[in-house]
Amino acid sequence: MLDERLIDVARAAKGFMPDDEGRALHDAAVEAARRAGGPFVEIGSYCGKSGVYLGAAAREADTVLFTVDHHRGSEENQSGWEHHDRELVDPTTGRMDTLPHFRRTIEAAGLEDVVVAVVGSSVPVARAWATPVGFLFIDGGHALDVAMADYEHWSRWVKPGGTLAIHDVFERESDGGQAPFEVWQRAVRDGFEPIGRTGSLRILRRTA
Repeated sequence: MLDERLIDVARAAKGFMPDDEGRALHDAAVEAARRAGGPFVEIGSYCGKSGVYLGAAAREADTVLFTVDHHRGSEENQSGWEHHDRELVDPTTGRMDTLPHFRRTIEAAGLEDVVVAVVGSSVPVARAWATPVGFLFIDGGHALDVAMADYEHWSRWVKPGGTLAIHDVFERESDGGQAPFEVWQRAVRDGFEPIGRTGSLRILRRTA
């Protein structure tokens, strides 16, 4: 269950998801498991903030969350960009490495038994994936080619009645990058039905 202890762990983790969006993500995953069953997949896990909300949902639904991330940071996380965090740079290699932070977050949440970290780039992992999922959360790189590739390679695995969630969807360019919004538009054209929104989080359901 998503209790205050887990919310405190999520708040303490580095990341970009407000509490209300995290709670909505959790609730949508629980409902998706009830309707469609199957495991959850998260594309882009960073330091584990959203993984706490989804991991709690996975435990509640008696399923598993697979988090897919190369843990080297997206384009916007690199040195010189707005969302760069020097604390996430490996001093030995000089490269971003969020995996140790992710692992500490999931351990602190007590969710290691239901959260499985898949360390690798989204597209190669998707090419080897073969399991329908009840819930898919796309929150990886926000460059258009990267975000669209995540959608194109993973949305096919969402079961009928299953749920697709997309983060950082901004209709106005002045509010944020447009790639997730274009992915959301593509999903609607492809037949996913919009069923909810909280802040920049959009929830859609596969109806057929």
